[in-house]
Amino acid sequence: MSQILDYLRSQQPAMVALLAQWVNHDSPTFQKAAVDTMGRMVIQAFVEAGAVVADTYPQPQMGDHYRLTYGQGDEQILILCHLDTVWPPDEARQRPFTIENGRGCGPGVHDMKGGTLIGLFALKALQHFQLQPQYKVVFLLTSDEEVGSSTSRSIIEAEGKRSRRCFVLEGAHNQSVLTTSRKGVGRFRLVVTGVSAHAGVEPHKGVSAIEELARQIQSLHAMSDFERGITVNVGVISGGERPNVIAARATAEIDLRVTSQADGEAVSQKILGLQPHLPGAQLKITGGITRGPFEETPQGLALFRQAQTIAEDLGFTVEKFSSGGGSDGNLVAALGVPTLDGLGSLGGGAHALTEYTVLDALPLRAALLAELIMQLE
Repeated sequence: MSQILDYLRSQQPAMVALLAQWVNHDSPTFQKAAVDTMGRMVIQAFVEAGAVVADTYPQPQMGDHYRLTYGQGDEQILILCHLDTVWPPDEARQRPFTIENGRGCGPGVHDMKGGTLIGLFALKALQHFQLQPQYKVVFLLTSDEEVGSSTSRSIIEAEGKRSRRCFVLEGAHNQSVLTTSRKGVGRFRLVVTGVSAHAGVEPHKGVSAIEELARQIQSLHAMSDFERGITVNVGVISGGERPNVIAARATAEIDLRVTSQADGEAVSQKILGLQPHLPGAQLKITGGITRGPFEETPQGLALFRQAQTIAEDLGFTVEKFSSGGGSDGNLVAALGVPTLDGLGSLGGGAHALTEYTVLDALPLRAALLAELIMQLE
């Protein structure tokens, strides 16, 4: 087993150099040209490592999605990566890849260019030793994960249904962990319609959409139950036109997180069933669960324990972790496919200026993935 790890450790300078190249190319979700350029760079590296581009899924607005394969077999292992980041255009020029105290820093380095790199070098190790896994390996490289995977969801679910197991190369945050469960995510939009009036002359004739929204926000936040892992957050609001006019319209964007499908359905119905507090106010509520909960299962835990044993043989430890954030792993886990997430970069600060990956951990994580692919029964 040390043979693969020794090889990957020898490749660490190449890993860091390629990671710098990827980080220094912006790939914001809504910048199709930039994401497509990123995709071509990544695809080229995977093809050089022995993968075959089996399918390209062109998108009119988002970046294109890709399905790559390695090996043969009627059954497959699915590995999920995404090309897009949350960072705006020109971020990489302002904050290019740097190395600080053994950490690689820069936009998207941990979420998830480091994870995609780990998938690539795990594949390079298999190619280097001419190893053929028992199952065909399918890499899905998608371009809209950071905004809910609206254009890639059907592709992910179709591949998930064909797969024995799924590995997700999202990062391991702050410590050496693997993700065995994730909260489900819901997104809702609340539009309040009131009645406008002059705020000084005829305030009694108005119905304030802003006041109604304020009361609804209190109702929404009261739905949170931290002990059950339920959180409801109103994260964006807007309303009104002028300070001297009773507001006729106000809106809110709502985020829901749940640990179980049952709680997701129950709280969704509460949100969709909200009623006005003020006479004359009207509510329009849209949305629902966008990623169902990735719940811990016996099959998923068995996959984690196998990874834990491999890690110990490689000389490090991993623990299991439950994440409050969603990933594309939620979509596959919801199909009943044993899924192990957090197999990407060891680091932290995703979506923050402090984002980093631990460079010495890159070979370890790539070796873990390579061994998982080879040892899967």
